Amino acid sequence: MAVYVYETIPRKEGEPVRTYEIRQSMKDAALAKHPETGEPIRRVITGGFGVMTSSKGASSAPGPTSGGHCCGGGCGCG
Repeated sequence: MAVYVYETIPRKEGEPVRTYEIRQSMKDAALAKHPETGEPIRRVITGGFGVMTSSKGASSAPGPTSGGHCCGGGCGCG
């Protein structure tokens, strides 16, 4: 089961947007209404969290050789 972030769809201008985390199968279609309140909601696309490990013998420091994320400044993204 995956956890998806949903937010309410404001019915009028200025109405606050509330967010929810809802657990559902990856095979399920995105919800259009909150399962308990019936409020109209939409799924929020967010960045995922992945675990990257280095291969045996590779440097344990993040960077291109280890497959880690490198925003420490050496790869052009920081």
